[in-house]
Amino acid sequence: MTAKIQLIGVKKSFGSKQVLNGIDLTIEKGSSLVVIGGSGTGKSVMIKCVLGIITPDEGTILVDGQDVTHLRGSAREPVMKKFGMLFQGGALFDSLPVWENVAFGLIQGRGMKRSIARDVAIRSLAKVGLPEDVAFLSPAELSGGMQKRVGLARAIAVDPEIIFFDEPTTGLDPIMADIINSLIASTVKDVGATALSITHDMASARKISDHIAMLYAGKIIWTGPTSQIDNSGNPYVDQFIHGRAEGPIKMAVKA
Repeated sequence: MTAKIQLIGVKKSFGSKQVLNGIDLTIEKGSSLVVIGGSGTGKSVMIKCVLGIITPDEGTILVDGQDVTHLRGSAREPVMKKFGMLFQGGALFDSLPVWENVAFGLIQGRGMKRSIARDVAIRSLAKVGLPEDVAFLSPAELSGGMQKRVGLARAIAVDPEIIFFDEPTTGLDPIMADIINSLIASTVKDVGATALSITHDMASARKISDHIAMLYAGKIIWTGPTSQIDNSGNPYVDQFIHGRAEGPIKMAVKA
């Protein structure tokens, strides 16, 4: 069976700094894979390469078996329609009401009539547990948890085949983070999407994934079922998931 997303030998440098040093990663259709790793390890760069925001220096990126590594402009549009994304900071437009934020991709990207897009937005908000009256509020009137829900509603409004989650619980208290994690897990399952997430929050990683991969020094150093993460046999993974200062991962600390 053709993998939904596949990265083969993907490399990316910025000046003298090599961020990705030969990423090999396969995400099967319908699975939820979380990439863990410390801040600055290249997780966001990897996702931007898949989205075509950044072009790799070397390597190949396949979506449904199609080489999308160098697709640009109109040639990339059919591929982009497969994606939905929940951004780290919510990335909501303050000047638009909630429903227009949710429907933004439908109106701007697909030319859907505003009245129809509004109905889709309200249905998407309902799927993430938000009532219709929220649709007409401004983002500034929402709590952090509600903004995350709106971001998730926007991600699923376009009926995506693939959803990206960028640090989905950043800035949330532990209880709200757990609520959002549960919502992500159930929503991804309900819409039948393939999910690729990046996080350094292990509680989030465990809850929303069925597979986990660890990125370190520009490479995927371990990948496997979530159920095996505690018995990975990899000292880097073991140090990271337990948050230990001592171990093979050395953090750069300036005096």
